[in-house]
Amino acid sequence: MRTPRSVSLSRRGVLAAGGAVGIGALLAACGGNGASGGSTGGGGGGPWSFTDDRAQKVTLPDRPHRIVAFTGTAAALHDFGVDDQIVGVFGPTTLANGRPDPQAGDLDVKKVTVIGNGYNQFNVEKYAGLSPDLLVTNMYEPGALWYVPDDSKDKITKLAKTVALTASRKPLDQIIARYGEFAASLGADLKAKKVTDAKARFERAAARLRKAAAAHRVKVLACSGSADLFYASNPGISADLLYFKSLGVDLIVPDHVDKGGYFEGLSWENADKYRADVLLLDNRTATLQPKDLAAKPSWNELPAVKAGQITPWSSEPRFSYAGAAPLMEQLAQAIERAKKVT
Repeated sequence: MRTPRSVSLSRRGVLAAGGAVGIGALLAACGGNGASGGSTGGGGGGPWSFTDDRAQKVTLPDRPHRIVAFTGTAAALHDFGVDDQIVGVFGPTTLANGRPDPQAGDLDVKKVTVIGNGYNQFNVEKYAGLSPDLLVTNMYEPGALWYVPDDSKDKITKLAKTVALTASRKPLDQIIARYGEFAASLGADLKAKKVTDAKARFERAAARLRKAAAAHRVKVLACSGSADLFYASNPGISADLLYFKSLGVDLIVPDHVDKGGYFEGLSWENADKYRADVLLLDNRTATLQPKDLAAKPSWNELPAVKAGQITPWSSEPRFSYAGAAPLMEQLAQAIERAKKVT
């Protein structure tokens, strides 16, 4: 499951930009053909092009240097060394206390303009004012631009070219490699020590998780909690779960998933349908955490909960080696410490 529980569960994330006064003038000012809006070249030494995961070839006169991206996408690109080009972000960026949202990773959120901190918050006027060369985001469903509102999509895509990178239905390591390929096209040095060190840590974490899964045969359920439903996630769709399963993690596969294939929604009375030794619990700010779930009797009766075998799950992972390695280390540790309780 990907969308906050307060909105539709559709992967397209129906959003509303709302109140965009004077958009026509802004479109004209920024160049309605998706050009760079008068900004200087990115120093790429000639025309730049990239074929994204919609099989669309995106071309610009030179390397883009004014990029606006989904927050998690921007954070992953930052990990690969793309930094100064990112001028704006949209999606979960800051928490209510002003601290960075976990999806922001190591991105310095004070250095970028936030044009929307959640669903229905994409500010088209603010986006246009950044004179973007390129918009980059994830793609969970074919052709769907993650966190780009359908209601204003046509206006947004006229302001700058767009790149969409697949975020599901392929294993995590493949998607990270694809992010690296895109970052390299933007000028990132994939042989930089920061990147190679992160990749080495990722590989060590994968080896540790494989070893833990082989030595401790415990059943793991990736799940998420809301006020009304308990969601059992399908490891055949999510990139991270696909990869964990390929490493040998015994992830439970729900048998009645939703139309999109991501999860099965269970009433709280049926939360014990899948008996797990370890719960990999969605830790996004829009979902209920153990302290919130403690008020639900059926939660407290789950064997993994009784045993205290709950570990956080970043269900929208950062697609970089630096972002993914800690997730595998955390899961490996949870499996190493877990006991069979089912």
